[in-house]
Amino acid sequence: MPALDPILDHYAQFDEDTRLSGAFGEFECTRTRELIARYLPSAPGRIVDVGGGTGAHAFWMAERGHDVHLVDLVPRHIEIAAARRTTAGAALTSTTVGDARDLAFPDGFADVILLAGPLYHSIERDERIRALRECHRVLRRGGVLLSVAINRYAGLIYGLTQGLVFDQNYFDMTVGELSTGVRTNPPARMKTFREAYFHLPLELVAELSSAGFDCEPCLGVVGPAWQVPDLTEAWADARKRDVLLSLAREVERECVLSPQLFCAARR
Repeated sequence: MPALDPILDHYAQFDEDTRLSGAFGEFECTRTRELIARYLPSAPGRIVDVGGGTGAHAFWMAERGHDVHLVDLVPRHIEIAAARRTTAGAALTSTTVGDARDLAFPDGFADVILLAGPLYHSIERDERIRALRECHRVLRRGGVLLSVAINRYAGLIYGLTQGLVFDQNYFDMTVGELSTGVRTNPPARMKTFREAYFHLPLELVAELSSAGFDCEPCLGVVGPAWQVPDLTEAWADARKRDVLLSLAREVERECVLSPQLFCAARR
């Protein structure tokens, strides 16, 4: 994406391959896959996972009989996914280092595109629209784009629940991202993006519409349930885990309660 160095620097220090482990990661992963599953075609569908990291969702879709192509900007992510192709339960069709703005697929190639990272790694709206239009080109008519973005209020909610807003640097960062959507200059001790874009729900729908898509309403991935006291303990308890997932489903249309936004849009 446009600001390559901050992205590569971030993932040189952050292990994307383990991001979906732990209670919150597993919660996010479970709900994201629930939402993806609503839109998958009968197998074998042709799916492109753009910005899919080391392939967590890509391998899951391949295991369900789909023809899955993984694209990511970070060479290390693709190296990990490529090494895993022969040992995973199902192989990916291709693993490619690539840019969401210039996908190496022909027009009308895919039934489904999953697009996550590029939307929050692109600070400039023009760059996000360029990536969305490229997805529009690659999708067949009637195909669906499943986009994931970060909610504008995620940092504020997290900062309040963790008491971080009383740190002046965190407070300044939060005020800036609330007004502009752009996260910059996080406190040095924080394991977060140096630069990122946080969407308002209607803004995400507007960007998808500008790229030619017909959009469904934005949904929240985990809702407010991620703020439960001692999430690790609650997630480890099967009954409590079911409660968290049920509550996330109940309020998914109140997407501002969730740190991640999920929006399905058709070509």
